[in-house]
Amino acid sequence: MAQDHLPTPEGPKDLKLTRRTLGGLMFTGYAAAALGAQARPVVTDETGILTDQVSFVGWSAEAYAPSLPAYVARPEGDGPFPVVIVVNEIFGLHAYIQDVCRRLAKQGYVAMAPGYFARAGDPSRLTDFAAIREIVATATHDQVMGDTGAALQWLAGQPWADVARAGITGFCWGGTVVWMACAAHDFKAGAAFYGRLVASAPGGAERPWPVDIAGDLRCPVIGLYGETDQGIPLATVEQMRAALAAAGRTDSEIVVYPGADHGFHADYRPMYNAAAATDAWSRLSALFARQLGGRPA
Repeated sequence: MAQDHLPTPEGPKDLKLTRRTLGGLMFTGYAAAALGAQARPVVTDETGILTDQVSFVGWSAEAYAPSLPAYVARPEGDGPFPVVIVVNEIFGLHAYIQDVCRRLAKQGYVAMAPGYFARAGDPSRLTDFAAIREIVATATHDQVMGDTGAALQWLAGQPWADVARAGITGFCWGGTVVWMACAAHDFKAGAAFYGRLVASAPGGAERPWPVDIAGDLRCPVIGLYGETDQGIPLATVEQMRAALAAAGRTDSEIVVYPGADHGFHADYRPMYNAAAATDAWSRLSALFARQLGGRPA
């Protein structure tokens, strides 16, 4: 099997959990394999917004199309509101991703986080990184692009969602999905947090990667990367910049944060970098406000 969408290496720091942390899991619902012992995750309240766990019909190459879970947060009121698809890290649809949805809802968006890994399992409950990789590897490029389209189709049937003004953001594994989805679907904007840009393992070249589709992007995309991210070398970031320049995509850009590591926006992980996270979110907010019509942060 070709290992499509292999996860970006998270770094050994993510897996150094104390017995106390694993036993208590004081932040219930966060990804067990990455929860920092001293983590103090941001928790966004639900004042002025509505949240729900929903299901939608996912993509399938076969006759059977599975029902997949999703988390949705949206502003109170009739709308219709612009929408943002939120694509998870390798750890699945856990509390941090749900909180990102609530943050976006506070800014006037319908935010939907599909359960891309639901066919194979729930990586958020695992601490074995090899087992997490096995689940993630089942989510092929075609399947993920299909599920993204299916999520948009579900939103198109909701009276409070305006899919003509749709954006997408994602983190780690989801950052790669953002680049690819902005070439495959009619999004108006994308914000990719530290997603892999080129193939890095045998079999990885059998599917397209962001560097391959720079000229096919249908909307502006901002890439947000960390200088010290060992899983995404700066040389590959420069490859993507060169591909964007060669394609004449002056509406897209990549920002590299000095001293920031992979996962710098994830406030429940050891490498969280508040300064980089704040600046990155402000850039996402400005892009989405301009392209989708929501409110800046």
